[in-house]
This record gives sequence, structure tokens and C-alpha cells, in this order.
Amino acid sequence: MATTNDLKNGLVLRIDGNLWSVTEFQHVKPGKGGAFVRTTLKNVMTGKVVDKTFNAGTKVETANVDRRDMTFLYRDGDDFVFMDANDYEQIPVPAQTVGDQARFLLENQEVQVSFNDGVPLFIEMPASVELEITHTDPGLQGDRSTGGTKPATVSTGAEIQVPLFLETGTTVKVDTRDGRYLGRVSS
Repeated sequence: MATTNDLKNGLVLRIDGNLWSVTEFQHVKPGKGGAFVRTTLKNVMTGKVVDKTFNAGTKVETANVDRRDMTFLYRDGDDFVFMDANDYEQIPVPAQTVGDQARFLLENQEVQVSFNDGVPLFIEMPASVELEITHTDPGLQGDRSTGGTKPATVSTGAEIQVPLFLETGTTVKVDTRDGRYLGRVSS
């Protein structure tokens, strides 16, 4: 158990039997009335985001979340198999737990997997990854580096938007949160 004074980003709370991760919080002391804490919570399992207000000092139940550094090994049917870097234990994680981040997941990539009572809750990817463009249409004569974008398929199979001047075989840096092109990687 903790109080609302202990809230911080990333803390996982157990509310009504569900696990919620604190994404934002703000302590408010109005001129009149009691202080309160305004929070934005994200459901760990479903991804649903809600706003919730707690009175200051209210007790909240925290969930024990174990974050472990793991390496993605391979895909096995609907599961993604990760290996714990410390004890080499291999753990299958269901595809719905990995979610949309599977688009940028490469074999042997380091990620952080969060567990609650031995059940994988979610994975945290690095902020950006370096991927090779496996297919993109050639740019047209006169295309500028400040011009538009075109679709490109990267080595994980995901499709992203890249500048017109990039060609197949180029390695690019991609934001794992929204799939945005961040820049070329020089070899």
C-alpha cells in the first residue's frame, strides 16, 4: 500500500482488480477545499487510458511489477520467445501482450519485459531502433531532401514513411513509439 503522495510516473496500481500504470500525475492545492491528485492512468492489459482524481493522502494499492532485461529470440506461433539475460530462462510472451511493438522487433534485440506474479504484462522497447530498408520505390529525378515522403518496407516487415531520396538497402533510425523516420544511419 502507498498513499497518493508516493505516486510517480511508471508506478503500477491495482484498482478494482485491474492493473493501471501512472502516465501523468499532478498534485493540486486549490485555495478552497482539500488538496487532491489528478492522474492519467493506462490499463496495463487493454491499453485504455482514463483520468482519475484521488483526495490527497488516500491509500492506493500498488502492484508488484518486476522489470527484467530480456532478449527477443524468435517467434513461435502466436508467441514471442524472450530469454532472460541473467538466468537464460526462455519465456513465451503472447502476441497481444507484445502488441503493436512487434512491428519493430528484431531477433536478438534487447527489451525490458514487465511481469506481475510471473505473468508478462507489457514490453518496453528502446526509444529507437536501426532497421534496413528492404523495399522502396526509387525516387524520381528532381526529388529534394526537403520534399515529400514515400512508403518503405523495413527488415521487420513494417511499412514506414521515408524521404523520397532514400533507396533500398539504406539503414534508417525509426521511432518505436509511432514508427516515425528519424534519420539515416551512416555505416
